[in-house]
Amino acid sequence: MIIIPAIDLFNGQAVRLFKGDYNSMTVYDTDPVNTAMKFKSEGAEWIHIVDLEGAKSGNAVNIDTVMKIHDYSGLKCETGGGIRDIKTVERYINSGIDRVILGTSAVLDEKFLRTAVKTFGDKIAVGVDIKNGSVAVKGWLEDSGVDAMAFCLKIQDIGVKTIISTDISRDGAMKGTNLLLYSELKSKLKMNIIASGGVSSLDDVKELSELGIYGAIIGKAYYTGAVKISEAIEAAKK
Repeated sequence: MIIIPAIDLFNGQAVRLFKGDYNSMTVYDTDPVNTAMKFKSEGAEWIHIVDLEGAKSGNAVNIDTVMKIHDYSGLKCETGGGIRDIKTVERYINSGIDRVILGTSAVLDEKFLRTAVKTFGDKIAVGVDIKNGSVAVKGWLEDSGVDAMAFCLKIQDIGVKTIISTDISRDGAMKGTNLLLYSELKSKLKMNIIASGGVSSLDDVKELSELGIYGAIIGKAYYTGAVKISEAIEAAKK
């Protein structure tokens, strides 16, 4: 299982939200490139970057900051937030981003999702942000009313190879990951599953790895000092 440390961007800074609440935001680093270099020094090969302003507004507001992090760190990058058209996808991928994450647009615009997958294949991932069994959209601010599992099965049929699944109720709460959710996803899907939200300890990492999950995103647990990226990488190998 791969470990993917996360940077959430707002106003060009590395921040974290509590359960997706924009009013409960903590700034951890005014220079996200600095954070990315710390990840690299601990052995990370990937980085997960979310443009929170983009997710909320529908425009890739922090695209220049994302590319700066990518170019300076040299890490493999997956990024999402506010990606609503094929030109933005092309700009990211042509600039060297390894995986573009579609969230709201994947739920609300199936034609766009199909075009992106047909054009860019496994460089397209879908963020499945789950709240009370439904997929949340627009920066987690709205409930789409779409059943999460049914949505996952549909996008698998479309050809999506990777999903980033977040249990919003666990995100930033440091209460542990939702193993039941990921076990169900693993049993019903053939896609690569990246677990996000609530990965709070090395035990979480080990348990997800034992489930055969493809990857785990570590956010707040790193920023609070609860988990070191280097130790998580070792735990994921066992």
